[in-house]
Amino acid sequence: MSMNIVTLLYLFASVCFIQALKGLSHPTTSIRGNVFGMIGMAIAMLTTAALIVEISGGKALGMAWVLLGLVVGGGYGAYRAKTVEMTKMPELVAFFHSMIGLAAVFIAVAAVAEPHAFGIAARGEPIPTGNRLELFLGAAIGAITFSGSVIAFGKLSGTYKFRLFQGAPVQFAGQHKLNLVLGLVTIGLGLVFMFTGNWPAFFAMLALAFVMGVLIIIPIGGADMPVVVSMLNSYSGWAAAGIGFSLNNSMLIIAGSLVGSSGAILSYIMCKAMNRSFFNVILGGFGGEAGAAAAGSAVQRNVKSGSADDAAFVLGNAETVVIVPGYGLAVARAQHAVKELAAKLTEKGITVKYAIHPVAGRMPGHMNVLLAEAEVPYDQVFEMEDINGEFGQADVAIILGANDVVNPAALVKGSPIYGMPILEAYKAKTVIVNKRSMAAGYAGLDNELFYMDKTMMVFGDAKKVVEDMGKAIE
Repeated sequence: MSMNIVTLLYLFASVCFIQALKGLSHPTTSIRGNVFGMIGMAIAMLTTAALIVEISGGKALGMAWVLLGLVVGGGYGAYRAKTVEMTKMPELVAFFHSMIGLAAVFIAVAAVAEPHAFGIAARGEPIPTGNRLELFLGAAIGAITFSGSVIAFGKLSGTYKFRLFQGAPVQFAGQHKLNLVLGLVTIGLGLVFMFTGNWPAFFAMLALAFVMGVLIIIPIGGADMPVVVSMLNSYSGWAAAGIGFSLNNSMLIIAGSLVGSSGAILSYIMCKAMNRSFFNVILGGFGGEAGAAAAGSAVQRNVKSGSADDAAFVLGNAETVVIVPGYGLAVARAQHAVKELAAKLTEKGITVKYAIHPVAGRMPGHMNVLLAEAEVPYDQVFEMEDINGEFGQADVAIILGANDVVNPAALVKGSPIYGMPILEAYKAKTVIVNKRSMAAGYAGLDNELFYMDKTMMVFGDAKKVVEDMGKAIE
């Protein structure tokens, strides 16, 4: 295969990736975006596989390894995509990020050990200084991405007893100073490798990078995990781009840069939505206070509770209803029942809208994906900045499994989530909240909204409660 053809195919794949990002920016074009992404990745993989076979001289063993990688990786990806539950999607994303980081580390190690096999240097010749810099950066970012993603996976799962995998932050005295020292030492060792080609310096740098990935993520509390997912997505892209420079692979550079830059932009948007410092996010110095401050502070208080029939009566007599979906809705897989309830209300002449907080759920866009899965009309779905002004005129705000994103504590100075923009559901004339129990949300904070006179708590599984509401409205 001539390099002209390779370049042309890589260029076409790059255009597909750009179109994929453009399509994924809005639910109405997301399917088209996914199609472009799949086409671009298929072209990139097959072209690279053909290059590898050509470099290996068409040896059967080389072809077998390439095919084995494609079959195993592609088969596992297809299996996970087919079987993963929506509630487990954040963990799957964190897992994939970790694999990208680990792949970058393995490639860097192989390139350092056998640079001639990658065309970086002639056999017996030292690796050029510029390539050593690229290998250092790609390997370091990849190692941080891998170990950080492993911790994020455990925190998102919430099923492991291992302390580092629990949602509550892990903090200790001098933590940030330790991170700073480790970061400076890692950079120093990387520079030593860059200027001297010293192997021990490279592997010591790699070991410290793995440790840093853990230390950056463990102080982050559960409420901030959606930003962590976005941040690690960016890291994985830059790791791939760094390795792409080392291997002189334009496709890897372009794809990695697109992922890295789009992830960074999304992280910035998420930080604004949570009133967090972008640089604190990058350095792992945000979050954590919420869980620590709220632990053990909850006091038993009375709430006004009702049944699904009571809630249906209130909904049936409203003129405008705003639905706020949260993680509890995802756990119960109640999105289809919610759509049916909304359809029945609409048939009665009631205006129904959905309010989406940027960090509702456990990953960016979690609620949008859930509603899209149920084919909720896009013109009924509104982002926080577009819907907040309408809560004051809404007759009913019905909150399904959301907690932190509607917590008025964000308006109180001294609160761990002070300054975080929230959906202003507390302004509605009547508020209906569906939860399994009075347990605190992911930030570990009590929610004053639940104790307001205008609020009715309806306890139970979201899917069953919403289905019962729909039956009562009939």
